[in-house]
Order: sequence, then C-alpha cells, then structure tokens
Amino acid sequence: MTETTPQDPDLPLPPIDLIQLPESYGTFETNFYKHLQSLILTDSLGPVLQKLHPDGQYGIGHNCAIYWQLDRPERAAEAPDWFYVPNVSPTLDGKIRNSYILWRDLFTPAVILEFPTGNGDKERDRTPYQGKFWIYEWVMKSFSYAIYEVNNAKLEVYRWYPPYYHKLEPNEHGRYLIGSLGVELGLWLGTYQNLKEQLWLRWWDSEGNLLLIGDEKAKLEQQRAEQAEQTAAKLAEQLRALGIDPDAENP
Repeated sequence: MTETTPQDPDLPLPPIDLIQLPESYGTFETNFYKHLQSLILTDSLGPVLQKLHPDGQYGIGHNCAIYWQLDRPERAAEAPDWFYVPNVSPTLDGKIRNSYILWRDLFTPAVILEFPTGNGDKERDRTPYQGKFWIYEWVMKSFSYAIYEVNNAKLEVYRWYPPYYHKLEPNEHGRYLIGSLGVELGLWLGTYQNLKEQLWLRWWDSEGNLLLIGDEKAKLEQQRAEQAEQTAAKLAEQLRALGIDPDAENP
C-alpha cells in the first residue's frame, strides 16, 4: 500500500488568521538544556547563513510550531527542538512569526534537529499522521533529520532520499555532512555557560574547523592580540640589544 501525505495542494486555504495560531501545543516539551543547545547551533551558524542568504531570507526555529495539516491546523503541528528553513522571510505579513505554516510558505524545513533527554522513542515514532518521524519523513520531507539523545550521548542523522529517510554513517571524524548548509554536524565536549563538561551538538566547516560561537570568537581575538603584543615586545628587545631604539622616530 502506498502512503500519501494528508494535504492536497488543490484545496482552498481555510479562512483562519495565520498570525493567531497558538505558539504552544499540548505535546510540546522543553528543558534547560535545549535552550542553550539551540543558542550554540544558531550563534555559530551565523556566518554560514549570511553567506548562503545575503538577503536574510531564511528562518530558524527553536521549539516553534510547524503547522502541517491544511484542514485541521490547530490539531496537526510539530515543534522541533531546532530547524532551518531556507528562502523564507523571518516575518509573516510584516509581523514576527508565531509559527511556521507549511502550506502557506511552501518551503519545507531543510534541517530538523531533535535533542530529547529520554530514549528518543517519540522522535523515532513512525505512526502515520501522529509520529514525529513519519511526519518529518512523509509530510515535511526535510532533507536532514538528526536525533541526539542527550543523556545517552547518541547521535543519529538521517538523509531524505525520496521517499524515505536513510540513516547515515559518520565520517572518520564521527561527524555527518549536512548538505543544505555545507557543514558537518557532530558532538563536542566542553562547557557552555553554567553547564560544564557536556556533549553538545556543534557545526564544523568542510575543512574540519569548529564553527565558533561569540564568546569563543572573542577569546580567540584576545589571544591573537596578546600574541601580537608579545611578538612586538620581543622584537623591541632584540632591537635594543643591537643598540637600536624601537621607539625612535625615523628621520
């Protein structure tokens, strides 16, 4: 039996105010970790997004509702922990989005990430019209879907090859290529804010460089400035040893 998506593009849009769809939904869950994890993913991806979308036409959602069923939108929504949609305005009718309307904007999320603190059963649920995995696979058809079990330090990444998701194998560095962003996704052990020695989802570029967040960039710039100052001081000492005043003005 062939499975089909529940929406029909030929149906007329229902007379609802898309701005007023609720920001919350009964099954949405979150915790202290998810907010910080989302900040890391979004912050470090800034330069990549600026290069991909110099016009600013893209959307990043964190626990934000994606309404996917046309006839009963208030009962058919998912809120991924993190998702990226290319080529859409970050506003809707000139206002900040409360949610993402799949049939209105037409562009499907290219990347969906879930980071449950449980065993990930909900994120792997293939029950038609109900399970997250089924909805992401058959309705949203997102190119990349990742499930990171936080407490088990287990990362799975799927790539959508029509019409199914296929589980990917990591590369030699334990990371996965996310083609729509041109970056790799993997796990990094470190401290962020007040969570110490935690494994975090992080991005790497095609050359294997970790994409830095704001604090890391600031520390790196400070280190470079200190190194430049030390190099200049050492050079000045060498000049003085040769009887040359490094502070003297050239005639």
